[in-house]
Amino acid sequence: MMTHDQYLATRRFGALDGVRAIAAVLVVFFHFGGPTWARANGWIGVHLFFVLSGFLITTLALREEARNGRVSLAEFYIRRVFRILPVYYVVIGVIVVYAYFKGLGLRHSGIVATLPWNVVFLGEYHQMPLFGQAWTLGVEQKFYLVWPLLAFGFGALAFVKRLSLSLGLVALMLALIPFMPYAGAYSPILIGCTLAIVLHHRKGFAALRVFTHPVVGLVVAAALIAVQTEFGEITAFLHDEGGSITGTGYVLLAALLVPSLVAGGPLAWVLSLKPMRFIGERSYSLYLVQLVIASVLGGAIPQFAPQRTMTAIAVTVVGLMAADLLYRWVELPMIDVGRRIIERRRAKKKAAPAAETTEPALAKV
Repeated sequence: MMTHDQYLATRRFGALDGVRAIAAVLVVFFHFGGPTWARANGWIGVHLFFVLSGFLITTLALREEARNGRVSLAEFYIRRVFRILPVYYVVIGVIVVYAYFKGLGLRHSGIVATLPWNVVFLGEYHQMPLFGQAWTLGVEQKFYLVWPLLAFGFGALAFVKRLSLSLGLVALMLALIPFMPYAGAYSPILIGCTLAIVLHHRKGFAALRVFTHPVVGLVVAAALIAVQTEFGEITAFLHDEGGSITGTGYVLLAALLVPSLVAGGPLAWVLSLKPMRFIGERSYSLYLVQLVIASVLGGAIPQFAPQRTMTAIAVTVVGLMAADLLYRWVELPMIDVGRRIIERRRAKKKAAPAAETTEPALAKV
């Protein structure tokens, strides 16, 4: 089993790319696979994305705080802006251009009416044609805006305070489900945050260390798959209208799977293979382009218009080709731009104290 020091020394969680790959493909098959894939409940892939987002963002922030004594919120937001926004807006532009030349009618189709909402990441309230899945980005962007401020904007918080904050927010979001649309979508992200807080703390890691064992990881994975494939039956048995209890159980299992994937083992090895990593790294763009790719394929090849297995496979393959272009030409270059901006900011900060110490000497001369 992994030790806490080994966990803190691990700089890359390669197996999580494989989880992202599975999550993205699950969503594609949910949208286009038809009745054959109904039992897979591919919509739940969104929850996997959410858990990983909360875990990774909070882990990076906690480690930055441990190194530097604080988290630079400015640098955090710069990284998020250049990671999320460029390809998001490129895909929106592609959809608008495609709809215009396809003759769908920008006003008649609802694109004009919903475009402003999606531009400012409020797509969960007004979903845009060919871009309806982007509601999840609206949820994540609000999380990115608020969580770092609460958890790291007021200096280093004690473990108990930060853990209480994340658990309190999870409970609040779950309680707001009957009253606020999409409130429940925030709880998986916050459960991922909670996992990161627990694992970063030595005693917290000790409490969850058993989950770093590869065999335990396989058991958790099996339970996760069972809940996913039997989701409807479980909700019926529990009289869980809306599935919030069953969904939260699934999310907790997903979170408890992460330690074994970080620690390594057979499952982590499979999820770290090059094909899984390839899809995982392009999962964001694949997720964004899936609906417009399906429309293009269905229009060009009538056999791909119905929802069935071959359609889902075609959308996945062609979507990955488009996602690879976006990854190479938009995502990576813009991430690099963000890095350069951060490096310049850091260089200016280092130069400022040097200038302050030389000015008095020059004045004396």
